[in-house]
Amino acid sequence: MIVFDLRCDAGHVFESWFGSSAAYAEQRDGGLVVCPVCGTSKVEKAVMAPNIAAKGDRPVSDAKNGAPSDPASKAVLGELAQLQRKLLADSRWVGNAFATQARAMHDGEMEQAAIHGRASVQEARALIEDGVEVMPLPLPVIPPNARN
Repeated sequence: MIVFDLRCDAGHVFESWFGSSAAYAEQRDGGLVVCPVCGTSKVEKAVMAPNIAAKGDRPVSDAKNGAPSDPASKAVLGELAQLQRKLLADSRWVGNAFATQARAMHDGEMEQAAIHGRASVQEARALIEDGVEVMPLPLPVIPPNARN
């Protein structure tokens, strides 16, 4: 995981986590990275200070495991993770069948249910263009069969 400081065209600065630089670029190009303040998808990377490892007897940050070392960022990330966990508690993991099942529910071919899973940028864009209400999750989800 990698965290980027982002800035929208209105000047709002926020941070977001991605699986890689390529994942960020793909999601940004697909219009899936949006400003949490104003909702615009005109978002670019903001200037970031490098996280340099501590020397000597100074405490080491959590940069090695990809977590923010700033206590306020950790608290916000923890609250976000807890909120996502609550939202997903009553949701069913459908894996790569997400786009198909979301569309089937929208079209009345399946009973409405809370689901979450994986969709490509193209699939997500097509769902949104067709009026299917979907949204990306702010944090990655480990599939149930991949947990220890």
